[in-house]
Amino acid sequence: MNSIEELYDLNFLEYASYVIKDRAIPHIDDGLKPVQRRIMHSLFELDDGKFHKVANVVGHSMKYHPHGDASIYSALVVIANKEIFIDKQGNYGNIYTGDPASAARYIECRSSKLGKSILYNPEVTEFVDSYDGRNKEPVVFPAKIPVLLAQGTEGIAVGMATKILPHNLIELLKAQILYLKDKKFELIPDFPAGGYIDASDYDDGKGKVLSRAKIDASDPKKVVIREIPFGMTTEALMDSIESAAKKGKIKISSINDYTAEHVEIEIKLMRGVRSEDVIDALYAFTDCEVSISSNITVIKDNKPIQLTASEVLKHNTNRLVTILKAELDVEAGKLQDRLHSKTLEQIFIENRIYKKIEEMKTSKAVKEAVYNGLKPFQKEIKREVTDEDIETLLRIPIRRISLYDINKAKKEMREIRSRLREIKKSLAEITEFTIAYISNLIEEQKDNYKRKTEIVSISKVDVREVAKRDLKLRYDKKTGYLGYKCTGDLIVDISPYDRVLVIKKDASYSVIDAPEKIFVGKGLLYCGFIEKDLVFNMIYKHKKTNIPYIKRCTIEKFILNKVYELLPPDCNVVSFQYGEEKDISLEYKPKERTRLTKQSFAISDFPIRGLKAGGLKLSNRELKSGKFIKPINPEKESPS
Repeated sequence: MNSIEELYDLNFLEYASYVIKDRAIPHIDDGLKPVQRRIMHSLFELDDGKFHKVANVVGHSMKYHPHGDASIYSALVVIANKEIFIDKQGNYGNIYTGDPASAARYIECRSSKLGKSILYNPEVTEFVDSYDGRNKEPVVFPAKIPVLLAQGTEGIAVGMATKILPHNLIELLKAQILYLKDKKFELIPDFPAGGYIDASDYDDGKGKVLSRAKIDASDPKKVVIREIPFGMTTEALMDSIESAAKKGKIKISSINDYTAEHVEIEIKLMRGVRSEDVIDALYAFTDCEVSISSNITVIKDNKPIQLTASEVLKHNTNRLVTILKAELDVEAGKLQDRLHSKTLEQIFIENRIYKKIEEMKTSKAVKEAVYNGLKPFQKEIKREVTDEDIETLLRIPIRRISLYDINKAKKEMREIRSRLREIKKSLAEITEFTIAYISNLIEEQKDNYKRKTEIVSISKVDVREVAKRDLKLRYDKKTGYLGYKCTGDLIVDISPYDRVLVIKKDASYSVIDAPEKIFVGKGLLYCGFIEKDLVFNMIYKHKKTNIPYIKRCTIEKFILNKVYELLPPDCNVVSFQYGEEKDISLEYKPKERTRLTKQSFAISDFPIRGLKAGGLKLSNRELKSGKFIKPINPEKESPS
């Protein structure tokens, strides 16, 4: 049994680790999930400048992806609609309406110029064997932009999830420059569907944002939604509006969707309703306003980790510096190899070393002749001459030797040396070089990636304030039922979003949502809205002693639907009153040798105390009856 449990635990952990690292959570370095990385790798391999059928790209990606083709196709459509890495041709669906893309055999794609320039460089990319060992695939791409934040993504793994909101590419690049200059920067999401955003609670990617639709209310008889919140479609938004209309929260006569390239949802209003009157209701009762939480979980150092948006950008910027340095090193190495080759060629031809091999009869003698011919020029060569170098020289054709242009060769070598000096300077000033690279990228792309979402400060609409109080809260004394679907005495007009304070006959109370129909028992002391300044006055007595007390309090703090007690145990309410200031009148049980049977008190002599505080004793005599009366002018007696 233990072995089965151990096997189960091991297999589950391996499965969970696989789903987290190799399927659902993106890598911080290039911002891609494995399936996305394999799609881009396939596009780079297939790239010939022309469009490819998506079905062919999916088939090519199957060489690297050990799962079904459906996941490849859907991931490709998602990346293409981000409009950064893939140029698309055909029907890729509509991000506004939620319409799906055409089948893979009907649509085409290719890697974009920007995508190839910022992701593709095999010379600085680490490769590993594909799942079947037949091919090589990249571990991560050497991404030169903060892909993770630019695209945004979401995924659900075993025991964790990630939701990274998309940001504006140009703003991210500018933030990278500020970071490299040791200056402060702020990151605010930017959504492809536009709308408004309030990022005051974004908390650098650890909090949430409010996303709102843009509503045109210029026509008093209708409103038009021009942009929608992030994550919504026009169909889902219309469903939420129709649902609110059915519940009577907003009054509309019709709703139509004319969305094509741009969002246009037209809402015609009922007669007598003006457009400015429904905007708050749309934000309060429909998905025209949504709250979106951010959770940046990524793979870093081969394990999942939660980070802030700033930490991701800083990591990507530091990695960009490393990538640019590696590319400069690779270029410098190539130029030095080329310069070495050009130098050998110049010496070999100018000094007619090739003449020395004419009389040699063996290949070994030929090589030695070339080696010996190059030895006097070792200072110019500056690198050890290898057998491969000799073979390269021996392969130079006679025609090329006869047409050799010394001046042209020297010019090429000067250009190589000049470029090597530039590279050396760039490596010495790598931060400045990185800033220059980012600045050039901003200049190239600034017109293609303008901010779509307008940053605003949004005051959260209180649904209780917006909702119309058109329901009748009634109490049926005979049955003890309370609600807006009951018959009986009218208490107050309410909305479904109001909360109601109910004080029962036994002095227990609770605060509840406006009820349709609920049993509260026969006899209520109070039922109505919660008012902080409303004072409740109670004359009560102890069941055994009949000694009278007065309690005065307000009800402000509460937990919804929790039952509270206003009186101590074993006490009964004698008289209950609220709102109006009334005095107290008591009648005592007759007692021998005592003439005083009635007594009155000024209510103002008794303080308003906390809910948990006990009442103040009015008298030591047994109470016969008590009530609240209008203030009287004769001198009142103080409590005994």
